[in-house]
Amino acid sequence: MNIFCHPEVMTSPNVRAMLGVESNGVLEFGFKPRTPLERGRRDNTEIDMRVDNLLVEAKLTESDFQSARFDLIHRYRDLERVFDLSELSMRNDRYSGYQLIRGTLAAYATDCSFCVFCDARRPDLVEAWYGIMSAVCLFELRCRLKLLTWQELATFLPEDLQQFLAAKYGIFPAIG
Repeated sequence: MNIFCHPEVMTSPNVRAMLGVESNGVLEFGFKPRTPLERGRRDNTEIDMRVDNLLVEAKLTESDFQSARFDLIHRYRDLERVFDLSELSMRNDRYSGYQLIRGTLAAYATDCSFCVFCDARRPDLVEAWYGIMSAVCLFELRCRLKLLTWQELATFLPEDLQQFLAAKYGIFPAIG
């Protein structure tokens, strides 16, 4: 996420258009949306970044979107309002894609969009995100869920950041 600290990234009209944010959006890293839980409680976990009405979960080097126990997921107040639970992937009493479920619920609670950044070379992460998206019952919310690859984003980054992503992670701008 540190690439967003570069002074030219958020001033780029192309980057802002890809993200769907305003030019004067303030970046908040480690944003805590305080998503509602049952019994009036709030979740204390973080979303990687917020800018304007966009929440971002970024995956670059991590292997997956984590899984969580049944009881951890079912403590969210709006879980059954937002998701068709029969469509969520579950193995060994654990839901797959915990960070995605949590981010989607945060987007619902805050009336924000939610974008997942991942590497285009990781079709498993793309598939996991589309699996979560397809379980969302609310059409209006589903329209606020997005996927952006690092390769797509790299296309509009300054040259020095493109070189950094290529050297450190093997990520090159998308072609076409």
